[in-house]
Amino acid sequence: MFPLYDENPTQRQAVVVPLLILACVGIFFYQLATGDAQPIRQFGMIPAVLFANPGREWGRLLGSQFLHGNLVHLFSNMWFLWIFGNNVEDRLGSGRFLGFYLACGAIAALAQGLAAPQSNIPLIGASGAIAGVMGAYAVCFPRARIVTAVFLLIFFTLVRIPAIVYLGLWIVFEIVRASQANPGLPGVAYLAHVGGFGAGLVLWWAMGGNREIDR
Repeated sequence: MFPLYDENPTQRQAVVVPLLILACVGIFFYQLATGDAQPIRQFGMIPAVLFANPGREWGRLLGSQFLHGNLVHLFSNMWFLWIFGNNVEDRLGSGRFLGFYLACGAIAALAQGLAAPQSNIPLIGASGAIAGVMGAYAVCFPRARIVTAVFLLIFFTLVRIPAIVYLGLWIVFEIVRASQANPGLPGVAYLAHVGGFGAGLVLWWAMGGNREIDR
């Protein structure tokens, strides 16, 4: 199932979401242009490095959120951020949304890192932060319809799925995958997805996301 768009209009134009997308895209093409892995070594969240000197290396929790490994990684993350981020930003306001997004990403990276604290494999990508956005969306807009492409062998159809169902299924599958994955080996950081989603649920209420900001 791949989400195409949501039927959930906003009252204000998102500002932070497109800026985050532009930042991630720009940094990715800078990585391609230089052909150097130095940005990943310097800013990726490497658990062994972070936990050896957290006071000095804490910035990796933020910098890693803007790095991506390939075009598929970048596109999938930015697509999900575009679909779910604008409504969450609309509800929180731009300033609170940015803090919420970065905090979810940092907590997600810590969740993955704590499972394999001696790992020297860099964790990169915005998926943990975006998982937090998806968690917030699920609790704030559970009945919003997600227009989803469902593929059946060589055919596909479009289905309007309530957000709570789509996102509920998504996090269940991520939990199952996380339980089967080895966090000390290269691959998809499923624990970061689970940690980010959980952080989104908690921070949403802590930051007053259940209340609309003053218009």
